[in-house]
Amino acid sequence: MSEPAMRQITADVTRCCAAVYSSELATLLLGDTWHPGGLDLTRRLGQLAGLTPESHVLDVASGVGTSAIAIAEEFGCTVTGVDASEQNAAHATERAGESEVAARIRFVTGDANRLAFPPGSFDVVLCECALCTFADQAGAVREFARVLRPGGRVGISDVTRHGPLPPELNTLLSRIACIAGALPVDAYVRMLETAGFMVTETEEHGAALRDVVERIRQRIVGAQLLTRLHQLEIPGVDLEQAAALARLAVSSVRHGRLGYSLLVAQNPNIRSDS
Repeated sequence: MSEPAMRQITADVTRCCAAVYSSELATLLLGDTWHPGGLDLTRRLGQLAGLTPESHVLDVASGVGTSAIAIAEEFGCTVTGVDASEQNAAHATERAGESEVAARIRFVTGDANRLAFPPGSFDVVLCECALCTFADQAGAVREFARVLRPGGRVGISDVTRHGPLPPELNTLLSRIACIAGALPVDAYVRMLETAGFMVTETEEHGAALRDVVERIRQRIVGAQLLTRLHQLEIPGVDLEQAAALARLAVSSVRHGRLGYSLLVAQNPNIRSDS
């Protein structure tokens, strides 16, 4: 496939994911915290990444700002959030302005594969339950390395897979749901190492994924009931397809084919391009 065609696919998937995650459906199914483990695992990732009040953090795929605000409050750090959705970035900015940490947070719209920051801009990059939705995951990881200072850290939490998944889970909807693009833990490790990182921590949190996919399945069932009673309308959403995907995801988690992991890696002390 040609490079322009690949760039077009990457852009199309990014726009699709941004549209879904800024929609009413995402709020209905996921609430304000869009990843397994909620803010407890956000804080754990921040601990593993060594956040301090002196840290300048880039939160990639920051959504409506829930995690960015939480880590600024918890660790006293400065946070820049970047998200592909203008709507999410605007909502996050509004929420941050109402918080006690408004002076230490800002949100911008941007593409994880083309981060609009100079090299060495950040001490820590965090990316929660989003890397597996990117069409060019390796390219995003290289961008993380570029914008980190030498010795800085990246903290990633994401869905992992163990062995092959049912072919029904290899769809665009599954990719948006952080399933189709999931990799084995060792594949994430190799990707980080190829970009020049040294992986220092990995933690498995499969129970957190089990809880969130079961909750989503139950909410989809509830949404189906409300639509049948004409009490809810979500234009352009195939709830039957979403329900089938949720059932498959629940089964895959229960049988150990899907998991959830935290990974932390350190940038080299000396840049290879220096």
